[in-house]
Amino acid sequence: MEIVTLLWQYWMTKRLQKKWATRSQLEAWQEQQVQKLLRTILPRSPFYQERFGDLLPDAWRELAPIDKQLMMENFSSLNTLGIHKEDAFQVAFQAEDSRDFTPQIGKVTVGLSSGTSGNRGIFLVGPQERARWAGMILAKALPGQLWNEHRIAFFLRANSNLYTSVNRRRIGFSFFDLLHPISEHIQRLNEFFPTVLVAPPSMLRLLAEAKQRGELRVSPAKIISVAEVLDPLDEAFIRQVFHQNIHQIYQCTEGFLAVTCAHGTLHVNEDILVMEKEYLDEQKERFYPILTDFSRTTQPIIRYRLNDILTEKKTACPCGSLFTALEKIEGRADDVFLFRHENQPQNRWVSVFPDFIRRALLSTSEDIQEYKVKQMNPQLLEVSIKAEGKEELLYEQVRSRLQEAISQHGAQIPMIQFTSYERVSGGKKMRRVERMFTQSEIE
Repeated sequence: MEIVTLLWQYWMTKRLQKKWATRSQLEAWQEQQVQKLLRTILPRSPFYQERFGDLLPDAWRELAPIDKQLMMENFSSLNTLGIHKEDAFQVAFQAEDSRDFTPQIGKVTVGLSSGTSGNRGIFLVGPQERARWAGMILAKALPGQLWNEHRIAFFLRANSNLYTSVNRRRIGFSFFDLLHPISEHIQRLNEFFPTVLVAPPSMLRLLAEAKQRGELRVSPAKIISVAEVLDPLDEAFIRQVFHQNIHQIYQCTEGFLAVTCAHGTLHVNEDILVMEKEYLDEQKERFYPILTDFSRTTQPIIRYRLNDILTEKKTACPCGSLFTALEKIEGRADDVFLFRHENQPQNRWVSVFPDFIRRALLSTSEDIQEYKVKQMNPQLLEVSIKAEGKEELLYEQVRSRLQEAISQHGAQIPMIQFTSYERVSGGKKMRRVERMFTQSEIE
């Protein structure tokens, strides 16, 4: 029956893209879907029963948002199948250690998040949800038609039954373990010759360099960036080498959140979720997303605040979609740099978003090929760049640009020290702008 669900979801996803004539029609339909979800999950989730209390289901937007920590603390009573957190973690950790990702709890897929925010989480996906996810992602991300032949090469730190559910007669799916050496990946790719290449930007960069050297011979019809922030520097290099636009899928433990259209614009998947916005600036550009996913019933996501900083696109996309468009995924909240205020150092902190740091460094010189900026403490930045042997010649320019960007925010100028550039290992996510301490550690 899962194949029937997959095909039905594929067709419905294609059909729904033309269902609504106005934004208000879309939002009214979303409300109906949320109410349908609540009727299904409230009797089966003690956590949400208690959270709603005397609140009526149609007042769901009045619920205080939850986060990953609260979800993990209440995992056993939040999921609707009564699966205990300890059992789920045991299955997930065994899969990590053995690199065999087929075990399930009954028919439920168990996945483990990478824990970029310092708090590892688990997710549960039932068989019908898994089939619906496969149908949605094929409809939104697969180039051409479903009945065409496709070979998908998928690079991630861990495989999952969720991903292999896209394997069908004319769709070949091959998992590439990020923990394996790049030489092995190049050999396998040349043999598999994928039509679709899906990988984190750090791996796409390595593959682009291999193609530039003539070692990698593949020419996929579509390249999709996942799992890490796609930095403009990496995006430009990968696009230049492969001679095509780089698409993105924005997905995490909390759901399948957004995907790029044919024009390269990230659109929120508002046919499966509601994304409320908790704005972070007066211009109402940057926001934390608060998610309610009406496609998930095993591990419900209702008013879940995600720790990502998103930037809303203000101009309409040429594709004409009514779905919210994102300018960029800027980074995580815990990568916002914190400095003492220039005039009130004892009482005020100044926040500098990752995009300001990124733009300051990239505007320094076109010779910069790769970089990393770490804030070690409020008084010290550690910067490393790769620039074809010109690194030391650029140090003072980089220092000046960063100091200028920080000063414009009214912050005290930190010390800036330079170190040699080193790439991250395959099992670790690349973060080009990263804060190395928490605010509680300095207050």
